Amino acid sequence: MSIELPEEGATIALAERIATALPDERGGWTILLEGELGAGKSTLARALIRALGHAGAVPSPTYTLVEPYDLPGGTIYHVDLYRVSDAEELRYLGWNELDHGLRLVEWPDRAPELAERADLRIRLAYAGDGRAASLEPLSERGAGLAERLRSQSLD
Repeated sequence: MSIELPEEGATIALAERIATALPDERGGWTILLEGELGAGKSTLARALIRALGHAGAVPSPTYTLVEPYDLPGGTIYHVDLYRVSDAEELRYLGWNELDHGLRLVEWPDRAPELAERADLRIRLAYAGDGRAASLEPLSERGAGLAERLRSQSLD
């Protein structure tokens, strides 16, 4: 599924659509956010966190690596692996302790094996003056999410 994102507002609207399509129980979900520097990964993550109910600031986890958000629908973990050089470092991050929440992972290419356990991959890329998003389901429930997003766009 490909979506044109001609301006930042379209990226925010995509995040809002994803928030609506996600089930109420989001524990154990992993969404991978891929793309070049500046392609919109953080914009999408911030907008999704806000759409799921966070009203405060959404700082970049570039230096902290993980920013948790305790929301009524469950915890969201915004994870940035840009500074991770080896997948083994995930263990030191306490990756397994994040299973109960929704994990939004920027730079998942730093730990390629994450795709085996993830639900959805969102690739963001430059497209002229704007961006484009490509959504790829990686699990059965990711496929269900993609189908709900497709049906939203038909409404």
